[in-house]
Parts: sequence; structure tokens; C-alpha cells
Amino acid sequence: MAGIYIHIPFCKKACTYCDFHFTTSTKYLDEMVEAICMEIVMKKDRLANQQIESIYFGGGTPTTLPSAALQKILATIEQWFSISANAEITIEANPDDLTAQKITELRQLPFNRFSIGTQSFFNEDLIWMNRAHNAQEATDCIKRSQDAGFEKLTIDLIYGYPLLNNEKWTSNIQTAISLEVPHISAYSLTVEPRTALANAIEKGKQPMVSDDQSAEQFLMLVDTLTGNGFDHYEISNYSLPGKYAVHNTNYWKGVPYLGIGPSAHGFDGINRYINIANNAKYLESIGKKQLPETIEQLNNADQFNEYVMTSLRTMWGISLEKVNAQFGKKPQELILKNIKPYLSDEKVYIDNHHIYLSNKGKLFADGIAAALFLDEDELN
Repeated sequence: MAGIYIHIPFCKKACTYCDFHFTTSTKYLDEMVEAICMEIVMKKDRLANQQIESIYFGGGTPTTLPSAALQKILATIEQWFSISANAEITIEANPDDLTAQKITELRQLPFNRFSIGTQSFFNEDLIWMNRAHNAQEATDCIKRSQDAGFEKLTIDLIYGYPLLNNEKWTSNIQTAISLEVPHISAYSLTVEPRTALANAIEKGKQPMVSDDQSAEQFLMLVDTLTGNGFDHYEISNYSLPGKYAVHNTNYWKGVPYLGIGPSAHGFDGINRYINIANNAKYLESIGKKQLPETIEQLNNADQFNEYVMTSLRTMWGISLEKVNAQFGKKPQELILKNIKPYLSDEKVYIDNHHIYLSNKGKLFADGIAAALFLDEDELN
């Protein structure tokens, strides 16, 4: 069981808050597609004898590629890897790209799941974010996708930004529910360095983001979606039962995956592979038949801390039995010792040998996980 992530580094516009690796120039689009296919071939032995259970096209905006380019990448994967008959094959898309024609073309390819960058159903908010679509396109593309047979889809929403009062946030959530979307990913706006938003805040042109607003809107989201039958199965992800994202769930469960394309990450269970986040250098390296990656070997402490961080964020929690089996009795004892302050103030709870976050604790997930981290000496 394994996955493949393909990073397509092209976007129509730069959103004010985005720090992902992309370019708005498509000057080297054909060369990039060719290089991505070459990298797939160069890494064909990395997942030898493993079934591919998920393929995820992210970015950037993969739907900026013409269908022939997407087909070429998919055909290269199919040529060199064993893909499960039930594999989840996702493509990220912006609403303005999902015209009737584009959806028809994508339907003819192996894609069976859309991840739609909706973000908001309010025009003024989308303009503030510098998104390329409007509110009408956001709702229309979801209905159009469902009508075309893409029942497996997810939408992204953002909360915690200055324009979003609680009334508008409630409306966004209710709109998503009314559209019968089976999966929602929702993210609190974070101000990343060197973004247009960070620059505007520095110059006093935009107010600071409010942590209190983000916390309140997070809890509103949890209450509303769980009250409407959604499982809150990871801090930022909500799904109707059985509609979980296979690809992302496998990330959190430590399943190996290949990372293809500039800035993509891969993981084989022990090593993390990080591709260079520079298009020109990526193309140059692949052209020389050299992999443009750095390799980070995870020691026992890295693997333990990564397990704690990813597992605690999910509804499956930290398995104390797994900690004992994989890392030993001492780390298990240290976790139980270090978790005590969070048990006493009801940020976490223990049930059936698993540690779970309460809704209150979900607001402090990163800090709680960090408090459970161990160094190499403590593991021995």
C-alpha cells in the first residue's frame, strides 16, 4: 500500500495568503510536464512490489494543465506502477477552471475525486483573497461536478480572516452542507512570511489576524458539521462516514508515498525525500538525469515524534499499544507522564489504550503534541 503525490507548480493568480511553491508563468509548462514524467521513471523502483492506493495531483493548480498533459503524466504512472483497481485519484481544481468542458475532459481520465479550492461563498471575501473565481462559480462548479458523476469531492474553506464575521462563516458552512458536499477541509488563515498578506499587515494596510476569532470559528465549525453527521477525523478535515480522503489519511498513518515535481515531499517509512522548490533548478537537474532532492533520514526520535504529531490530530488518536510495540515501554511511560497536565484540564482523554484530543484540546493540538515529543536519549 502506497501513494503518489504530483506537484504541478502553476497558478493563474497568486492568492494573498499563499506560500506554496508555484509560478503564474506557464512559459516552461511543456518542459515541466516532460520533467515530471522523467522523474516518475527515475523513481520507478522506490515503491517496488507495492500497490498504489492513491494518486494526488496538487499544486499550484493542476487544472491549469491541458488534459493531454494530465493524461501523459497518468499514463507514465500506469506504465511503471501497479495501481489498485479502487485507487483514489484526486485532482485539485479551482472553481473557475471547472467549466462543463473541463469536467467532461477530466471525466474521460482516471480521476475520480475533485478537491475544489472554494475558500468562501462571498464575492467580497474572494476578492480580498485575490481568488480567480466568484461566489456563483463556486456553487455552480460543485453542482456541475456532482451532475457529471464526481460524487467523491471535497472543498476547502478558510476561516479566521478579518472580513469573516460569524454570520458569514455560518452561511459558508450551511451552504457547503446544502450542496451535499461529502468532505470539507477547513483551515484557519495563517500569515506566512513573504506573502502579499504578510506585507500588507507589516505596512498597516491590513489588520492582524485574531487568534480568538479563529478559535471561535473553529468551534462553530466543529459543532455545526458534527451536528450534521460529519466525522471530525483530523484537525482540518471533516467527512461523512466512509468518505475520508484515502491519500491524506495514509499520510497521517505513515504509509509510504512518492513525491514528484518541484517542492514535492516523499516518504518511504524511514527517509523523507524533499525536492528542490525552484522550477529552473528542478528542470536543469532532471535534464541531467539527477534527482533534485535532499534526503532526511529519520532517527527513532524523529519517527516517534512524527507518529505523535500526526496521530494526535486524528480521530484515531495515539495508540499506546503501538507506541509500546514500535518504540518500547519507556516511551509509553513517558507519554503517560507528560500527558497528565492535559488530562487534568480536559484537553485530552484516554479510552481503550488510545489518547484523544477533546474539542477543547484541538485548539492546542500542536502544543500538546510538542509536549509529548522525546529526544533520542529518552527513547533508549
